Amino acid sequence: MASIRSSDGYRVGVAGHMTPDEFRRYGREVVDWIADYYERLESLPVLAQVKPGDVRAGLPGSAPEQGEPFDAVLRDLDDLLLPGVTHWQHPSFFGYFPANASGPAILGDLLASGLGVQGMLWATSPAATELETHVLDWLAELLGLPQRFRSTGDGGGVIQHSASDSALVALLAALHRVSDARTTRDGVGVERFGVYTSGQSHSSVEKACRIAGLGGAALRKLDVDPATQSARPEHLRELLERDRAEGVVPAMVVASVGATGTGAVDPVADLAALARDYGAWLHVDAAWAGVAAVAPEFRWLDDGLELADSYCTNPHKWLLTNFDCDAFWVADRRPLIGALSVLPEYLRNAASESGAVIDYRDWHVPLGRRFRALKLWAVIRWYGAEGLRAHVRSSVALAQRFAAQVADDDRFEVVTPHPLALVTFRLRAGSDATRELMERVNASGRMFLTHTVVNGETALRLAVGSPLTEQRHIDAASAELARAASDVLAS
Repeated sequence: MASIRSSDGYRVGVAGHMTPDEFRRYGREVVDWIADYYERLESLPVLAQVKPGDVRAGLPGSAPEQGEPFDAVLRDLDDLLLPGVTHWQHPSFFGYFPANASGPAILGDLLASGLGVQGMLWATSPAATELETHVLDWLAELLGLPQRFRSTGDGGGVIQHSASDSALVALLAALHRVSDARTTRDGVGVERFGVYTSGQSHSSVEKACRIAGLGGAALRKLDVDPATQSARPEHLRELLERDRAEGVVPAMVVASVGATGTGAVDPVADLAALARDYGAWLHVDAAWAGVAAVAPEFRWLDDGLELADSYCTNPHKWLLTNFDCDAFWVADRRPLIGALSVLPEYLRNAASESGAVIDYRDWHVPLGRRFRALKLWAVIRWYGAEGLRAHVRSSVALAQRFAAQVADDDRFEVVTPHPLALVTFRLRAGSDATRELMERVNASGRMFLTHTVVNGETALRLAVGSPLTEQRHIDAASAELARAASDVLAS
């Protein structure tokens, strides 16, 4: 195809594809842009500095008729898009949970994009499947997970988009298993089913119930201990007994290890024992906290996993692997594959029919899948177990420093246990004052916090996890909160 070229030989009105030489040139510019971004990141306001509609107002109303050089894309990235970006990698981004990125992960993702693999079947790219299986076994070993989750037995791991996907596929596997030998419709029983989880659990559990066709009415929220915010096993027993008496089939119990709002850790072993007694699947959602088990002193997070049917944790939150990368394991892969396997003629192949390979299309909702394992592989190889442990330990130490500073200010109180890298706190003056405090510090652009509700009162969350966060950022956050608290309480 014809191209319009500038005086330096590069296309300015591209009517064809980007050549390898052009890719080299612009690729270097993109890598330089990313490196420069990280060097200047701390100088940028943490939150996006736009109003609704501002970004779209700066964009052309129609797509360009003629192609443009990639320089124009980078220019508009700086001028139009960057003001509308909330900087999740900023060292003073303390909201939600961290969404780590790192150099090796970004480069691994670039390699995956360059290869353009669609790894739905082993046959469509054996390396994509076998590397993922192997890296998930590596990660299971690094985290000290039970042997039953390794691919060498009946179980195994797979990379999902997010913990929400894991909750959904765990529920589908649970429904398939509990429906076995019952009256079924396409592999799932027609009875009423119950799903049980803590009132502190992530909203993804309720969404999974909706997507699976059970509806929100199938979800039972467990009461939590006021002090620890962890689920009460005795309440689960009451709900299971009531449902069984009313003809509801218990399908799945979800235990949280590091609940989103407060970091609460449920008593997994107790919940798992009850789930087993009532024939329900036990899924453990450790999306944020689970990766901390790379450090042996945090292996208590694994307590009870020997009884779990499935488990997930997110390297894309706290283990330096950019989004999306949720590691999901099952102790027995047969219910998962039974629930999700649909094999049209055009996907049949000798390798799959031999039974000697894994086809990950049967382990999640989409048919297609990226070569996600490359970035996790790159991270583990670059940092090694030692580097991963050091990152987790640094985050925990910084969070403990912040907790001590907040506790020393009698205007504040820390409201939940904080053994890891999340601190939940509030102003003693009450919910209104606490919300106003958050709005003031977030508006400053110097830091970002989010909130939750603990025992009916608003509380703030400070989550540490960025590899760029240092002690000075924690000290600055404490000072910013102290100044803002003075203004709030004086108003």
